Amino acid sequence: MRRIIVAAAATALIGSVVAACGSTSSSSTASGSGSSSAASSAASCTHASIQNELYTKGMLTVATDNPVFTPWFEKNKPSNGLGYESAVAYAVAHQLGFPNSQVVWVTEPFSSSYAPGPKKFDFDINEVSYTPQRAQAVTFSNSYYDVQQAIVALKGSPIVTQHTPADLKKYLYGDQVGTTGLTYITNNIQPTQQPRVFDTLSEVSAALEAHRIDALITDTPTAQYMASAQLKHAVLVAQFPSVGEHYGLLFHQGNPLVNCVNKAIATLKANGTLQQLQQKYLQIYLTFPTIQP
Repeated sequence: MRRIIVAAAATALIGSVVAACGSTSSSSTASGSGSSSAASSAASCTHASIQNELYTKGMLTVATDNPVFTPWFEKNKPSNGLGYESAVAYAVAHQLGFPNSQVVWVTEPFSSSYAPGPKKFDFDINEVSYTPQRAQAVTFSNSYYDVQQAIVALKGSPIVTQHTPADLKKYLYGDQVGTTGLTYITNNIQPTQQPRVFDTLSEVSAALEAHRIDALITDTPTAQYMASAQLKHAVLVAQFPSVGEHYGLLFHQGNPLVNCVNKAIATLKANGTLQQLQQKYLQIYLTFPTIQP
């Protein structure tokens, strides 16, 4: 997962970007994604029939973090329908019979979204990757985007040109606590130095710019946006092969609404909507070399 923070987020002319990564390898269905209770059959997924499953009847309540960033959102305004995740949320809402006027956005910090307990939203969309650990506390939808991780470093640093698997182990990495980028560092790169862990990605970016870490790891679209528009003198070095990671919409555990949302996602995949949105918002961020960890 995830993003970063810098005032340059307002320079979102990159917002009309394009991507194909999630035309979707993973059917990412059952792996904790709540598709097991298929009791909410297709016939029951009407606007009227799901009202009792909603946080607020008559409204679809969608959560994300604040601030949010390109290419997932634009101008830090989830409700404008711009950016990949905002557009996906509205596309799902339309499949469920909700016009834009019946979609309400609320704020939920990333780190608390997958904590156990009741939720004050119907689903959260915030580059939250499915993991078995998180799925013990919350329910995930099927994949709406399949993820690859990438390296961000400062131009001229050794990692930019020296990134064989052996080279990668010698650098000092930093990342946000609880992210799959941090997990990728420890499980796949396995560096000789303990990575530095920060509360937010803004703190990670500050550490990179201050040369207190050599690199950070995040999803490829976010990495490229950071390198091209948010961080001075930064570069996306390369991306890593897919390890099956994907983003899912997040629900309170056992929420039956996930079944109808999975049906909506399946329709959006089948009719080409997700691919079109990826091509519009993400594509220019994804054409980078792939290296081995």
